Amino acid sequence: MEQQDISFQPEEPADSLTLAHYAERAYLDYAISVVKGRALPEVADGQKPVQRRILFAMHEMGLRSDAKPVKSARVVGDVLGKFHPHGDQSAYDALVRLAQDFSLRYPLIDGQGNFGSRDGDGAAAMRYTEARLTPIARLLLDEIDQGTVDFVPNYDGSMQEPKLMPARLPFVLLNGASGIAVGMATEVPPHNLREVAAATVAMIRNPNIALAELLALMPGPDYPGGGQIISPASDIAQIYESGRGSLKVRARWTIEDLARGQWQLVVNELPPGTSAQKVLEEIEELTNPKVRTGKKSLTPEQLQLKQTMLGLLDAVRDESGKDAPVRLVFEPKSKNVEQAEFIQALLAHTSLESGAPINLVMIGNDGRPRQKGLVEILREWIAFRFETVTRRTRHRLGKVEDRIHILEGRMLVLLRIDEVIRIIRESDEPKPALIEAFNLTDRQAEDILEIRLRQLARLEAIRIEQELKSLREEQADLDVLLKSETMMRRRIIKEIETDAKQYSPEDKDPRRTLIQEERRAAAELRVVDEPVTVVVSQKGWVRTRQGHGHDAQQFAFKAGDALYGTFECRTVDPLLVIGTNGRVYTVPVAGLPGGRGDGVPLTTLVELQSGTQIAHTFAGNADLGVLIATRGGNGFQTKVGDMMSRQRGGKSFLTLDEGDAPLAPVLIGAEATHAACLSANGRLLLVALDEIKVLSGGGRGVILIELEPKETLLQAVPVGAPGLMLSGAGRGGKASSQKLAGQALLPYVGKRARKGKAVDAKLKDMRIDPVVVPAPGGN
Repeated sequence: MEQQDISFQPEEPADSLTLAHYAERAYLDYAISVVKGRALPEVADGQKPVQRRILFAMHEMGLRSDAKPVKSARVVGDVLGKFHPHGDQSAYDALVRLAQDFSLRYPLIDGQGNFGSRDGDGAAAMRYTEARLTPIARLLLDEIDQGTVDFVPNYDGSMQEPKLMPARLPFVLLNGASGIAVGMATEVPPHNLREVAAATVAMIRNPNIALAELLALMPGPDYPGGGQIISPASDIAQIYESGRGSLKVRARWTIEDLARGQWQLVVNELPPGTSAQKVLEEIEELTNPKVRTGKKSLTPEQLQLKQTMLGLLDAVRDESGKDAPVRLVFEPKSKNVEQAEFIQALLAHTSLESGAPINLVMIGNDGRPRQKGLVEILREWIAFRFETVTRRTRHRLGKVEDRIHILEGRMLVLLRIDEVIRIIRESDEPKPALIEAFNLTDRQAEDILEIRLRQLARLEAIRIEQELKSLREEQADLDVLLKSETMMRRRIIKEIETDAKQYSPEDKDPRRTLIQEERRAAAELRVVDEPVTVVVSQKGWVRTRQGHGHDAQQFAFKAGDALYGTFECRTVDPLLVIGTNGRVYTVPVAGLPGGRGDGVPLTTLVELQSGTQIAHTFAGNADLGVLIATRGGNGFQTKVGDMMSRQRGGKSFLTLDEGDAPLAPVLIGAEATHAACLSANGRLLLVALDEIKVLSGGGRGVILIELEPKETLLQAVPVGAPGLMLSGAGRGGKASSQKLAGQALLPYVGKRARKGKAVDAKLKDMRIDPVVVPAPGGN
């Protein structure tokens, strides 16, 4: 007899889930709910679910533009009770935004009372404010009862709500949207209605229209607060092609002349996301700076900014009010202050010039959230509009055919009214009797029975004939519309053009945001241009000494520290710091401490990434050329100005392979013709500079010299006709040097990426330096 396994193993219930699977499914459900149920707009109507529910609830309440407004609390209550069982404050916040003319280019709610301000002031409580729909909201709601969109059950199944709004225009572009979902976000800017309509009509007429042609009709965003877009047209086109990017937007202002030659700058339009209060706070921070966290005193940069602003600006005040939504007044220190310099300083150091992000993420007709370009957005909305108008036409055709059918039944009994009355009076079941007597349908017989007796007696043949004629003409038109794509296209175009003319007439709805390319305001401080020597120690302390020609041996350093290098430059030049990760950081020479002290650590002037150390530093004029090389043998040419960055965190410039490291950069003199490359094994190769790529944006560069396995490149130095100097330790460790010039250099000249030739000199710890011929007259 076989022994059976009788050990007890509890069976897992069929409906059980592991905690990991449950958490994964619950989080996915939550993410989808946030993405599709809260944060992202639909390409079809441009609304988020809460906005759609608010508008539909107000439509059902009869709060049209000509109705008397009701308390916002009543609207919010209807929305929460019928369609949106969430927090009342979140629903009210959405209602408030739909009413703010500084948030939406075309507000959909007409708010009565305090609905907040562009300075960040909140709206009054919902029990104090009142609301009704604006006239333009009709473009979202007028066709909702005409079979145009699907209705779905509300949260408890007791009512029906529209899945989408039958938008007559692409509201996703008109008012834009802003939202943060799970793993994605959206930032759709608003646009001018007339321009959007023109671009839409152009695409309906030519489905293969190019983006450039659309942008000729709709050149860019049209923000409610105006402002000026200064980004070039190429950047705008790239953003609308990819669906993501950032525009540079600045305020608009006027100069007001006062008595005795005085003047003041008045800002009357602000970039999106900027308020007068924010600008005032920034001015206060510039003129009365606070010590930063972790610092004991104000930084040189803060002190210099304070001095600059106090030298230009005398007073600033906010005169915004009912007559002027935005009026920021800036008074200069004196009438002799240059207006251009004054404006440049304000733009560079405040939010009067800022970036406006664009991220065209929305839910498409397929129900999937995705980033879309302008062409795809318009194409999907046009497809939605064609479907909507087709459904509207079929719905109307059904109504017309039903009415024709009824009238035809009335025509059959019109001349025999007495017999109809007799049948109704005498028959126990008048409906079948009427159907049999007059050959009526069930629907026609039902209509005859529902008509009052006095109406039945007064049926007029002429009136019925006229209505039948009108209905049959409409039926024919609807049939043609459904069967002809050309007629459908013409009808949609006509409706779009009519709506654009009604809601965006050129004389009443001009473009508010000017699109005109301008140079970005640079944060330039007034610096006296004078010669200076930058002194950097091996441990990264930096300071300056006035003038050139200092004896480096006279510089003193902290115990255990020594000289890394001196750089003769000018106060307007930058000091560049190269990190071991290939990033380049910029420090203005004018901001470095002077005098005979130890200076300050470079690490306090830049923000190094975790695990990064300072590899090299150098200073020079922004127009000078630089030779960049790495220990791995790669290199390229660039300019000092190309390496500069306005961010304390620097910018990525050198692409380094694992184990590679940057070499000290060397300025390329006017007389330089070749790059001398010295390897760790003592091989020298002179490569013509025109063989080495010029990379303004940085990168890996090209191979300068072929290296042996585990060999490194020690130096890459630009040299010219004067030649180069070999130096190192000779016999007995005695310092020795040897000059190579003219014919002596020819054996080492070769094509890029060759091995070069071993140097004959018997030197250890060899290094090379270009021979410098002093300029006539010295410094």
